[in-house]
Amino acid sequence: MNLIDSINQLTAKRRSVYPSIFTGEEVDDLIIGQMLENANWAPNHKLTEPWRFTVFKGEGIKQLAKYQSERYKRESEAEDSFDPRKYENLGKKPLLSSHIISIGVKASGLVREIEEIEAVACAVQNMYLTACAYEIGCYWGTGGITYMKGSNEFFGLGESDKLLGFLYCGIPKKYPQKGVRKPVSEKVRWVTS
Repeated sequence: MNLIDSINQLTAKRRSVYPSIFTGEEVDDLIIGQMLENANWAPNHKLTEPWRFTVFKGEGIKQLAKYQSERYKRESEAEDSFDPRKYENLGKKPLLSSHIISIGVKASGLVREIEEIEAVACAVQNMYLTACAYEIGCYWGTGGITYMKGSNEFFGLGESDKLLGFLYCGIPKKYPQKGVRKPVSEKVRWVTS
């Protein structure tokens, strides 16, 4: 198979794989490292390289789970919106993953912030494709504490940076089936004259 066929096949095969179907086995750190290396090659305007990642594994995942459940509790109790099930899920669900990578954006001020966010999304897609090539499951989640103010320091982000969510990684019990998409012709128009 040539490179073009490989890229086409890999792109069509990529899926979000939820932690609930992870085996509990650990992903090799070398694969996570390769995912991050490929993320680093994402396109970005003016070469600002705005992506910032923190990798949690082992005891680090337990720290993340505790931090986010307690953070949620403090914030939601202050707003009188505490949900005990959400609190419990924030403390338990991370433990299903081998590695969790926080996804952050560090705006440079050289380009519009949306362009920095788009570059980070491209970096995450590179990680997704790399994981798929290794048949590692990934899921980009934006729930929990993602958009709560005041969490940045825990993730090594500055005050003006943004947390964009978490990439949950693990070995799936079974890699997901072929996906379904509507024809691209329904979403594209060509202007030729």
